[in-house]
Amino acid sequence: MKVIGLAGPGGSGKSTIAQELSTREGVVAIDLDKVAWESYRPRTPTYWRLISRFGKDILDAEGAIDRTRLGAIVFSDERALADLNAIVHPTVIDRLREIAREEETRGADVLLVEGALLASSPHVDRSLFDAIIWLDVSSEIRRQRLDTASRHPHIERTVPEPNSQGVITVDAQGSVAEVAARVVHVIETVSTNG
Repeated sequence: MKVIGLAGPGGSGKSTIAQELSTREGVVAIDLDKVAWESYRPRTPTYWRLISRFGKDILDAEGAIDRTRLGAIVFSDERALADLNAIVHPTVIDRLREIAREEETRGADVLLVEGALLASSPHVDRSLFDAIIWLDVSSEIRRQRLDTASRHPHIERTVPEPNSQGVITVDAQGSVAEVAARVVHVIETVSTNG
């Protein structure tokens, strides 16, 4: 089974391409944001570490972590964002290892892993991936895809450019079919780690 990361900033097309390709037989897509959210559900070790670092003000009325409150803290403070990533990313990568084993057992041919920071986070074990694809697109097109920056304020947040030679950049401009075809070409040309 090939494990392929899809990385890039908001509006680059990660979710759309993952969804499009997951309709193909043998292709399974997962969103690492959802895995991250699951990692800090109430009373998990990650939940307690986040409260220890950021305080109880990040909790909602039911005692769950409020992502909006947490985001307000970390997206205005680089050190806080680095601390969040250092707490959450290792747990997410551990869960990704489990998911990859489960999907391989089920017979998946390709596991597409969507995550904005896969190509730049120092907490990502790149040896899990056969390739990490960076979807490259202009800021203007990203804004158009996301409708408006006011509806999607995270568009203005910078996602670090890829920091690894093992990252493959794919032009993400054009139709969904065109970008999907470019991604499929990359997937077909990479060999598996294992």
